Amino acid sequence: MSTTYQYIYELLKSIPWKVAIPVLLGLGLVRRPVIILFRAFTTPLTSGLRHLPGPKNPSILLGNVRELLEDQSAQKVQEEWVRKYGHVLRFWAPLGTPYLLIADTRALSYVLSHAYDFPKPEESRAAVGEIFGKGLLFAEGDVHKRQRRIMNPAFSAAHVRALTPVFLDKSYELRDSWLRKISEGDGMHKTDIISWLSRTSLDIIGLAGFGYEFSALSEDGGTSELASLFTNSSLIDSDQHLSFLNILRAIFPVLQLVTDEPPQFKKMKADNVIMRRIGLELIRQKKDAVLAEVGDSGTVEKSSVKSRDLLSLLIKANMASDIPESQKMSDEEILDQISTFLLAGHETTASSLAWILYEIARHPEVQTRLRAEFTSISNESELAVEDLMALPYLDAVLREALRTRAVVPETARVAVKNEAIPVSKPYTDAKGVERHEIRVKKGDILSIPILLLNKSAEIWGEDAKEFNPDRWSSMPERSAEIPSVYSHIATFLAGPRGCIGHRFAVAEMKALIFTLVRDISFELAVPADDIESRLALVTTRPAVKSQKEKGFQLPMILRAAKE
Repeated sequence: MSTTYQYIYELLKSIPWKVAIPVLLGLGLVRRPVIILFRAFTTPLTSGLRHLPGPKNPSILLGNVRELLEDQSAQKVQEEWVRKYGHVLRFWAPLGTPYLLIADTRALSYVLSHAYDFPKPEESRAAVGEIFGKGLLFAEGDVHKRQRRIMNPAFSAAHVRALTPVFLDKSYELRDSWLRKISEGDGMHKTDIISWLSRTSLDIIGLAGFGYEFSALSEDGGTSELASLFTNSSLIDSDQHLSFLNILRAIFPVLQLVTDEPPQFKKMKADNVIMRRIGLELIRQKKDAVLAEVGDSGTVEKSSVKSRDLLSLLIKANMASDIPESQKMSDEEILDQISTFLLAGHETTASSLAWILYEIARHPEVQTRLRAEFTSISNESELAVEDLMALPYLDAVLREALRTRAVVPETARVAVKNEAIPVSKPYTDAKGVERHEIRVKKGDILSIPILLLNKSAEIWGEDAKEFNPDRWSSMPERSAEIPSVYSHIATFLAGPRGCIGHRFAVAEMKALIFTLVRDISFELAVPADDIESRLALVTTRPAVKSQKEKGFQLPMILRAAKE
């Protein structure tokens, strides 16, 4: 039994049911759980998804989730299901809940382009949103539309270009730290690069996001309260069974009364209180800075403030007299965006960079080709984002790593109304009837298999699972079918809920790869097959199979690159 299921088993076993049930019945607190349990037995008999092909339900309590979680990224299990049942299938979530797995590109395009008809499920939003608030990542409907409209200018190509010096300065700082360690270690340095990359991305999002210097890369790791919060806390570094348990507690509020809150979750909530207090202080400081910049006039306009960090732009928009109220956010909403920036701009980037350097370390020839390309840029002091974007092999390496190592391997959506979803080719249901559309009912949950799509042999060819940057010199025609905001890969999704920060992330990662690989060679400190992908709170991160007790890590041997 996996650690996740052992954890859930121990949780359920620990509940004093003989005492809890009568008490909860008396308090009237079991109505929702009773309804959910009733549905667990009736839904398999009434759901419109019951006629879809798919695996059997091995457990009313857990469904097929055991198989998915034990696979970590879920790709192998999903791949086997698609091979056996087709591109439209049904599998079982906990408590007899059927999920629709869609591997059909036309159907996925429809779902993602009609994003507000298919929001994220309420329980998963509540589980993670309790920590990170209702920022852009967790907002839905009209609230999301308004927030997205307000924030779009902060993530434009022009604004990302203006932030390039931040990306480069922190890249140089990390490179110089590693080169010092290499020099002190007689030509080599063994280290866990995840912690370094996490601190670097934290520094970058601090400056580019809030104009705040975490100094996480400094010798003391940053002495500020906010820096310590992210370098030493559990806000980001929690694991999959915490997420699963939190979702269970959101679905079954009674569990909050008869079970202890996990210590890790308590710590996360306490950390979040600190983060929000500091966030409010940042907002106050930004408002003061805006007023100081406009001087005696006291009138703030759209073009008044020169600060380029994302928070300054939001504060400026809030205070500007020439911007309508409909394009402004409350302080509480801005506070939620700070949490969102830190989650989306810190963890996902650090995890992605770790996997990129893993692939580069596995392929020395890729390092050699990258360095050869980087020699075309001789003056780093004048380096601009356009220079980075003009390096074709760097571009191919990044695209290929983001394709094969999507750190968010899947996501879920729920239908808010009855829908007929078109498909690219007919499928046969469990009764043998040919179908030309997927009929879903209000409340049906859909699974979007990001990594499965990125590594589909039907789209990318027989070597789809292999890391091969050269494939980008001759793209398969079918890759254009993948709904995407970036490079025909599903990693950043598509449509109104496609990743708003994809330009920011791409520019940041290119700056780091350019700076690090040009001057440092990377070698895995453990065999490549001892590295596994393990699910954290939101993303998949590297871990060493033979050292599970050490958690997430990617040990590497660093040396100065030969000229």
